[in-house]
Amino acid sequence: MRFIYLLVVLFFASLNLRPSITSVGPLLDTIQKELGMNGIEASLLTTLPVICMGLFSLIATLLNYQLGIERSLFIGLFFIMIATFFRIITHDSYHLLMTAIVAGIGIGIAGPILSGFIKKHFPEHPGVTSVYSVSMVIGASLACSVSIPLSKIWNDSWQKTLGFWGIPALIACLLLLPLLKKTKIKIPSMTLPKTPIKNIRVWIFTLFFGCMSAIFYSLTAWLSPAVQKMGMDHFQSGLVLTLFTVIQIPVSFLIPVLVSKYQHRKSWLLICCIFELIGVILLIMNASPWFATAFLGIGAGGLFPLALLLPIEETTNSKQATSWAAMIQFGGFILGSLGPILMGYTVDTYNNFFPAFLGLIFIILLMIVTVLIIGDKKESAQQQISLEI
Repeated sequence: MRFIYLLVVLFFASLNLRPSITSVGPLLDTIQKELGMNGIEASLLTTLPVICMGLFSLIATLLNYQLGIERSLFIGLFFIMIATFFRIITHDSYHLLMTAIVAGIGIGIAGPILSGFIKKHFPEHPGVTSVYSVSMVIGASLACSVSIPLSKIWNDSWQKTLGFWGIPALIACLLLLPLLKKTKIKIPSMTLPKTPIKNIRVWIFTLFFGCMSAIFYSLTAWLSPAVQKMGMDHFQSGLVLTLFTVIQIPVSFLIPVLVSKYQHRKSWLLICCIFELIGVILLIMNASPWFATAFLGIGAGGLFPLALLLPIEETTNSKQATSWAAMIQFGGFILGSLGPILMGYTVDTYNNFFPAFLGLIFIILLMIVTVLIIGDKKESAQQQISLEI
C-alpha cells in the first residue's frame, strides 16, 4: 500500500514540472494582444522558466542537505502552485513574467529532488523513473491540448486557464503532507554539501543533457512554423506539434522499463539519437511532416527518461543522486535554453529552415559522441577520474 502511495506522490509531483510553461503557448496570441507584449517579451514566458530551471537546480542540493527530500520537494511544488494560481489575478506583463520566474524556480528545485526521491524510496526499482518521465509528458500534453477548450469555457479568460494548472500542484502538496510529518527536521548546518563539480562523468552527462534539451526545446518552439513553411496550414501544424508531444507518452513509459530489465543503456540511447537524426533528415528532405514527427517524438520520448535515469544509476544514495541531478540539470537547461534562440536567429538570418536543421544535426552528432563516452555501466569509485568536493 505504501508503495502505491509513493507512486501516486511521484506521479502528481512530476505532473507539475511542465504545465506552467506549456499552457502558455496555445494562448500566447491572446496574451500578447491583451497585454501589448512584443515578440521578445512573449518569448520570455518560455525562456525565463527554462533558465531558472537550470540556475535554481543547484539550490535543490542545498535544500536537500538542510531539509531533506520531502520538505525540499514540497517547497518546489509550493512555488509552482503559488506562481500558477497568481496568474488568475494577473493583468499586466510584468506580473505575468514574475510568475514565469517563480514557477521556473519551483521546477528547478523539484526536478533534481525527484531523482533523490526515487533513489530513496525506490532503490531497487530504478524503472520507476518511467512514472517520473511519463507523468511529466502527460502534464505537458494536457496543458497544450486542454488550454484552448478551457479558455472557451471561461469566456476566453487566459488568466483562469493558466491559473487552472495550479490545481495539480495543490494536490501534490497535499499528498506530500503525510511524508512531512514522518521526517525529522534537521538542525541547520553551516557546512556546504558536497558537489560533483570535479567529476568528469558528471560533465559528460551535463553535455548530453544540454544537447538533448536544446533539440527538444528547439523542436517545441519551431517545429510548427517549420511545417507551415512546408505547406501545412495553422491547424495542421498544431496537430503535428500535438503528435510530437503525445507520441512521447508511451515511449517515456516503456524505455526506462526496458533499460531496467534488459540493461544495454548505451544501445537504447543510440537508438533514440538515431531516431531524432532520421526525423531531422526527413524534414530537410521535405518528406511527410507526420512521418518525420513520429521519428522525432520517439527519439525525444526515449532520451529524456534515460537522461533522468543516469544520475540514479550512477550514484549510491539519495543525496548523491540529487547533487548529480542538480548539476546535470543546471548546465543542461542553461545550454538547452540557447537552442530555440539560436535556431530562431538562424531562421531570421537566412529566412530558411535548412541551416537551422543542419545545426540540429550537428547537435545530435555531438550527443551521440557523449553517449559513446557514457557507455553502459557506471564506473567504480576507484575508476572515476576525480573526487567530489
